[in-house]
Amino acid sequence: MNEIVTKMKQMRLHGMAKAFHLTLESGKNEQFTPDEMINHLIESEWDERYNKKLNRTVHAARFRYNANVEQITYENNRVDKNQVLRLADCDFIKRKENIIITGSTGIGKSFLASAIGHQACAQGYRVLYQHSTKLFGRMKMAKADGSYLKELAKIERQHILLIDDFGIQPLDAQSRSTLMEIIEDRHGKSSTIITSQVPVSMWHEIIGEQTIADAILDRIVHDSHRVEMKGESLRKKRQPKTEEEIVLENFKN
Repeated sequence: MNEIVTKMKQMRLHGMAKAFHLTLESGKNEQFTPDEMINHLIESEWDERYNKKLNRTVHAARFRYNANVEQITYENNRVDKNQVLRLADCDFIKRKENIIITGSTGIGKSFLASAIGHQACAQGYRVLYQHSTKLFGRMKMAKADGSYLKELAKIERQHILLIDDFGIQPLDAQSRSTLMEIIEDRHGKSSTIITSQVPVSMWHEIIGEQTIADAILDRIVHDSHRVEMKGESLRKKRQPKTEEEIVLENFKN
């Protein structure tokens, strides 16, 4: 039996070897028919490989939050639950559609986007999380050191590009050009998720250069799912109240 386990490991069937070893130790092998034993070993190997692949995919995505759809809260109609669950099935990726998530700061936009991204990873899709400011900063450095095309190709290969906190500051000419190239490369081929505390109606001002802004927004907004989150900041809710706020609240009551 030890020789069998050794050969399994040499063939890199680590999940199967682990399951076989544990089954022998527990004595459950005597309860299995040959067919059941084979099925048990194959399922164990499949689970092992799936979990390893999922861990690699999530690690490569570099999400801001370790989030999942089950953790999303919907109190006070903060976000449409039915819409979130429809997006969580990831059919929008197959249709090469985009998602735009808007709302005030701290409302949970990044968390929601990360949760959808994790869901996509679980279904075998490649995802890349990028904070908008850092993305444009890194692309400027890539132009300087000659790795710009390589970075663009990496972004293009992703099934989902998640651009977080878009619109924090207006784009300069170089960032505007970079965004146009990224969106053009992905248009009709893959999906992009964008979060922003700036309403879409103001994105023209953020992007600048009317003609380029029109071209970018036409490719992003036209086939996008719009998620508008409402309510006050969740981060503010989690912060302990100051003594002055407690006194004022008691006075009102």
